[in-house]
Order: sequence, then structure tokens, then C-alpha cells
Amino acid sequence: MNPPLLQFNDKGIYCQQADVYLDPWRPVKNAIITHGHSDHSRWGHQNYITHYTNVPIIKHRLGDINVTGKDWNETFTINGVKFSFHPAGHIIGSAQIRVEYKGEIWVFTGDYKTEDDGISVPYEVVKCHSFITECTFGLPAFKWEPQADVMTDINNWWAENRAEGKTSVLFGYSLGKAQRLLKNLDPNIGRIYTHGAIENMTEVVRPLIDLPATIRVTPETKKEDLLGSIVIAPPSAHGSTWIRRMTPFVTGSASGWMAFRGARRRRAVDRGFVLSDHCDWTGLLESIQATGAEKVICTHGYSDIFSKYLRELGYDARTAHTQYEGETNDSEEN
Repeated sequence: MNPPLLQFNDKGIYCQQADVYLDPWRPVKNAIITHGHSDHSRWGHQNYITHYTNVPIIKHRLGDINVTGKDWNETFTINGVKFSFHPAGHIIGSAQIRVEYKGEIWVFTGDYKTEDDGISVPYEVVKCHSFITECTFGLPAFKWEPQADVMTDINNWWAENRAEGKTSVLFGYSLGKAQRLLKNLDPNIGRIYTHGAIENMTEVVRPLIDLPATIRVTPETKKEDLLGSIVIAPPSAHGSTWIRRMTPFVTGSASGWMAFRGARRRRAVDRGFVLSDHCDWTGLLESIQATGAEKVICTHGYSDIFSKYLRELGYDARTAHTQYEGETNDSEEN
């Protein structure tokens, strides 16, 4: 009996026929990468293949690597296996990987979301027989509000803080979330400042998307300059000596976890905004149904609960262990 086209082992998701891994978490010879977050694009592989818009991102993060960029829907063949990248809508440059061999089609999503965020190429349904899906927010409790509504709340919060003479400090991951926030902030309210980690990544992606002007916070930045402004910072900056120069400030966090009751208190922020770069429960179910897949493999997140529900719907569903983190409480990457 032939092995599955894609298998999970201790290094990652392996295609034996092509001798290539998808988003491997241990060093391998050949790696096909879905996107630039550090749990999916790791250092140490000999050869990287990714979507061309992801090339500058992973080079910025991983340094001098041997990487090849491909376009959307561009087919490349390795030992008879056809591969292609398709938009995942997760962050800038994020892709699903379609794998075809002898008429059998698999799709590995990496991370994905179905709402058009205005900075990522929108998610594309790819028909397949087997679908590997994340389940970061695979519970019915997770149901996202439209991005426009969330950003209206964020801009109103900033305007209120400005009227009170306070600096607004909003936490978001340095790649993806931060640029999504920047794209949708209202610069008419005031100046937009960024933490160095945010600004460094934003400089990398500016040639790819149109973003408002930002000002890097430096040791020379004065507290008086920041009053009434908004500062976008990674979660790791919360509670650090860096943030003390913002006084008086109000903190906010943009994350899917803000949908959980008590999340704002646990993160010790003044305001929580539910904004995720992953699918909610409905988005996951609708995406799976649209692929036409009969076999579904559920990875990181609420995978056991989600796969059980899929089996109740009639899918051939199971879980698989990976070292992907999804949107975690302490990572700056998702």
C-alpha cells in the first residue's frame, strides 16, 4: 500500500515522492513555506520555496538563505509532484500549498482567514480531496465581528484617549497584525508611532502595500511628543521599561483571544479588541465545505474538538500533531 501523499513526522509535513517538507519545524534539505511567521518559517533549511511576496519577509527574519519565489497559481513540479501557491488571507504573503500527484490533490492551509483585511491577498478556495486545516479558534464561541466595526471602535478609543491627553498604546504582533492595524487607523486623529520591532517589519512590507506614515519611537522621543498619539507595539513591550516613557498612557490589545471573558484582565490591558488573523468557527466550517474535501486533518488549536465535530458531520477527520503555535498569548509572530 502506498503511503499518503503527505505525511506527518518528527520534522514536519513530508511529501515522500518529492522529498520535500511543508513548513518543517526541524532543519531539512528542501522546504516549501506558507508564510513568514516564525513557527512556520524556521531557520536552518538548505533550500526554501515560498510565494515571492514572502521572500523579503523571511529574508529579513532568517538572514542569508537560499530562497526561490513563486507566483500565485504558478505550478512547479518536483519528481512528478505538482505544487502551487494560493492565497491564504492570513497575513501579507501567506499562502496555501496545493499538492497534486497522479490525480490526487491535497491542500495545506498553513494559517488562514476568509475576511479580506485590505493588506493580504484574499483567501482563495482550492478544491481538493484532502485538506489540512488549522483550528486555532475551532470553537463555536469564536465568531468575529466585521473588521470595519472593530477598527471603528479602535479609532474611537484613540480619539477619546487623545481628548483626555493620554497616549494610546495598542499591542499587535509585529508581522501581520501590526500592518493590518496601521492600514485601518485614521491618521486624521493624530500621529502614529511604532515600536522598533514593528517599524523594522513595516519597512520591509511597505513596498508591497500602501500604509500611512509612521514615526519610530527612539530614545530621543519625548513623552510630550507622544501625548494624544497612538503607539503600535508588540505584546512583549507590555510591562517593559520601554513603555514607561508613554506616561500617561492607556493600553489596548488586538487579538482573537479578546473574545474570551477575562482575557483583558489576564493580559493586564485597559481595553481589548477582538481582531484575529485566523478563521473563526464559521469561517473554518465554510472553508472546509467549499473545498469539497472528504478527508480533513486538523492541526494546531482546538483540533480534537473540531475534528470530532467534523466526524459528526460525516467527514473523515482526524488530528495531527505539529509544532505550529497559531495565535498564542506570548508570541509576537501571529
